[in-house]
Amino acid sequence: MAISTVGIVGLGTMGAGIAEVVARHGYQVIALEMDADALERGRGRIVGSTGRAVARGKLSAEEQEELLARVSFSTDLGSLAHADLVVEAISESLELKTALFRQLDEITPAHAILATNTSSLSVTDISVATGRPAQVVGIHFFNPAPVQAFVEIVRTVVSSQEIVDEAVAFATSLGKEPVVVGDKAGFIANALLFGYLNHAVSMYESRYASREDIDAAMRLGCGYPMGPLMLLDLIGLDTAYEILDTMYKQGRDRLHAPSPILKQMVTAGLRGRKSGRGFYTYESPGSPVVVADTGAEEGAPRPAGRTISSVGVVGSGTMASGIVEVFAKAGFDVTYVARSQEKADAVRARITASLAKAVERGKLDEQARDAALAHITGTASMADLADVDLVVEAVIEDIDVKLALFAELDAICKPGAVLATTTSSLPVIDMAAATSRPQDVVGLHFFNPAQVMRLVEVVHTVATAEDVVSTAVEICHAIGKHPVVCGDRAGFIVNALLFPYLNDAIRMLEANYAAADDMDLAMKKGCGYPMGPFELLDVVGLDVSLAIQRTLYLEFREPGFSPAPRLEHLVTAGYLGRKTGRGFRVYA
Repeated sequence: MAISTVGIVGLGTMGAGIAEVVARHGYQVIALEMDADALERGRGRIVGSTGRAVARGKLSAEEQEELLARVSFSTDLGSLAHADLVVEAISESLELKTALFRQLDEITPAHAILATNTSSLSVTDISVATGRPAQVVGIHFFNPAPVQAFVEIVRTVVSSQEIVDEAVAFATSLGKEPVVVGDKAGFIANALLFGYLNHAVSMYESRYASREDIDAAMRLGCGYPMGPLMLLDLIGLDTAYEILDTMYKQGRDRLHAPSPILKQMVTAGLRGRKSGRGFYTYESPGSPVVVADTGAEEGAPRPAGRTISSVGVVGSGTMASGIVEVFAKAGFDVTYVARSQEKADAVRARITASLAKAVERGKLDEQARDAALAHITGTASMADLADVDLVVEAVIEDIDVKLALFAELDAICKPGAVLATTTSSLPVIDMAAATSRPQDVVGLHFFNPAQVMRLVEVVHTVATAEDVVSTAVEICHAIGKHPVVCGDRAGFIVNALLFPYLNDAIRMLEANYAAADDMDLAMKKGCGYPMGPFELLDVVGLDVSLAIQRTLYLEFREPGFSPAPRLEHLVTAGYLGRKTGRGFRVYA
């Protein structure tokens, strides 16, 4: 069947975007809303969006005029009597959608495909409201529809294969990359995304970290386009609550039970950007501009930090070398300790090569390179750290090794020196307890490569002195890093949010709901992530991923955090990802 006329019912942000992208690709569009006011707002969204495209040079004025000419606006469902395909994009309410589909079944021609843009509701439940359930599918666009390239085509147990194929061909004709999935709450992208978002809300609700630090951690640590709380504001907290509630009712996974604060905020009218206030406060309803909160709770100001002029780094691996380079480029005198002079010389050679590359790329001039190298002193003797103001430990991620090291640092370092660990998963308090000065111990979790990644997680224990936390924050700013402050809990911010999401993806693969390639595509194209979950797992290393997931499970005892069996089996088989040539994929 050739599709030439497409009806779009509902002209909110999503519906207007779908109408725009469909008209842009040459289809005749019938755009409908419930009343004249809503219709005019919908028309304004399409005109405004295409106008911005013209201003950015993405569309010519002539193309905009032609596009708008292909769209007819109506408040009468009867105008869909000749539509070949109807896409519903109204409120996420099963009652409203089923009522609409009953009407569409009576109005549209017998050959018409009826599609829902639902992001979480059962397409099967919607389809049985009609006399043609085989012709009902989900076509789930992502926001903003004119930009996002990914589309989920949702088939039910009664969807006709011919109809599914036509829906795929239609999405492809719009320049989208469609993936066919079964009718499960959340489909691929939302099923993976909303568990992560809900976890971030719980982290904020418990006051483990500030909203700004949670968002900055995921943007800078994972390369996500938006932090989770700001993304929830964009989606709409009411929409997010409904999606999570639907997912929980279908799967009974406690990790999808909406965090209580979500319902409280929705009840209070704090629905995100569209209402002008959610986790953040905005300039006006619908505005993306965040403004300072009035009456927001502020924590007690921290005291000034300690003076740091000399730094010690213990370790000779990639992370230790990167940390030495970062401090030296910022003008600090750095003494680094390796297990032998040979290893110390190797660290210097690695840093020299890294600085040379920076000069070649124009990131650094020769004078700055020479100055950085002049700040570096390598040694094999821990005693050379006796007079430094700050020591950063970057040795192997083994608790026994770290405990012994901190006991040694306690005996060597001067009173008042700050002792920091770069651990990504071990309890900082254990290392603090190995010393006689737990108040001076803090976590400084750098991300790899330390020379490039801006994020540092500053981890305070129950014993860490306030001026030590201030010192850690100040030193991060001094070396050009963005610090986020959190408590001493497994995974800190980034890994605690990242790895359960990765584990969920493995469980989805185990359930044969979707292929690894489709899930990677969904999260890259649908959510703007730099890597899909399986691509990232293979890069991180499946053994490292398993160790982190086990640590999270042991700390939180959350059944949903228990490592997926497929991950454990791959590690047992020695398939550890790119470093062994095989993980979730095979590498040449």
